Amino acid sequence: MTAGQIDIGEILGLLPHRYPFIMVDRILSVEEGRRIKGLKNVTINEPFFQGHFPGVPVMPGVMILEGLAQVGAIMAYLAEGENTTDKLVYFAGMDKVRFRKKVAPGDQLILEAVTVKKKMSLWTLDAAAYVDGKVAAEARMMATFR
Repeated sequence: MTAGQIDIGEILGLLPHRYPFIMVDRILSVEEGRRIKGLKNVTINEPFFQGHFPGVPVMPGVMILEGLAQVGAIMAYLAEGENTTDKLVYFAGMDKVRFRKKVAPGDQLILEAVTVKKKMSLWTLDAAAYVDGKVAAEARMMATFR
């Protein structure tokens, strides 16, 4: 089943993250438990741009990975439903991390995650972030509920 868009209000109802650490503005599409696509509008108002880097603002790679982790967590919460109301998603590992393109203020970051495997409460996802249709970052991520 493919779901429609999920707005920031619903995202805040799913994730425990809050400003300045919420890295997803909208979910564009979800195939329950299989695939998710989200959106992050990157603006100069992000607090990390004050120091990364003055005069040449570049979104830190770790923040791009956090956005990918958050869309993966949203997919897991939606798939697991009521079984997770008192649990958090913790990321257990990231492999094959690559940064391919700079992300800067004004960019729209498209965050996608695809389930590779789900065994018990451990999810393995392939995730990629895109700017203008080009891969900015990619990783294999492992996560679990606790």
